[in-house]
Amino acid sequence: MSHFRQAGTFTLGDRTVNRMGYGAMQLAGTGVFGPPKDHAAALAVLRAAREAGVNHIDTSDFYGPHVTNRIIREALHPYADDLVIVTKVGALRGEDASWKPAQSPAQLEQAVHDNLRNLGLDVLEVVNLRIMGDVHAPSEGSIEPQFSALATLQQQGLIRHLGLSNATATQVAEARRIAPVVCVQNQFNLAHREDDALVEALGAQGIAYVPFFPLGGFTPLQSQTLSDAAARLDATPMQVALAWLLARAPNILLIPGTSSTTHLRENLAAVELVLSADVIAELDGMTPFS
Repeated sequence: MSHFRQAGTFTLGDRTVNRMGYGAMQLAGTGVFGPPKDHAAALAVLRAAREAGVNHIDTSDFYGPHVTNRIIREALHPYADDLVIVTKVGALRGEDASWKPAQSPAQLEQAVHDNLRNLGLDVLEVVNLRIMGDVHAPSEGSIEPQFSALATLQQQGLIRHLGLSNATATQVAEARRIAPVVCVQNQFNLAHREDDALVEALGAQGIAYVPFFPLGGFTPLQSQTLSDAAARLDATPMQVALAWLLARAPNILLIPGTSSTTHLRENLAAVELVLSADVIAELDGMTPFS
């Protein structure tokens, strides 16, 4: 993709990554549980992402569980020097596919070792602590015991850099008093902008902001404003939503996920979409589902 770097780069830890990355969650089965419907297609998506220039892949060993990490290893190991794989810890999956907190120091250490083994790595580049106070949204509460446990594993050389997921600004500040934070991964998209101030604050500190569910997640974005803008630009609504995020702040790194190479190429093509000031203003003024 010749224009892939048009979206620019940002620093993640001490590595430079393209701002358009890839999220591996959808490589697992339905509900992020069990194996994919089409194993060969999952491998093909990862290889196509790399060929297109993606050098930031987001995953977790609780996707599947263990499924996406093993697919990443099968598709891409031995890993190229420029590839940054970011993972997260802090949850387990029940046999009924439920998401359960796994936040004790012993559970976090186990999760780090699971990620190392399943990815085939000696050290994890970035590990995000997935805060589980409220599974669906950030909620206040000290994360000192959990983040300190990860900082200890970092000191032992198992992790290079630490980040947070599903975090409040207060929790980011608490974590930074314990160890450097290189990224924050929260829900943020055209319809969910509660983190506007946090995006700005992190940018001023050189910290990456990585929106999960950039396209709305389990309830995809639906908006007449978005659809109209996309029609005028000869693009898909999802491409416009991704382009809006890239335009929103230079520290935003995107990790849209898909299990389809066709959809992958559509997502990656969003880097070539330049939104005019008028379109950005129109989208900025959009209320959810308007």
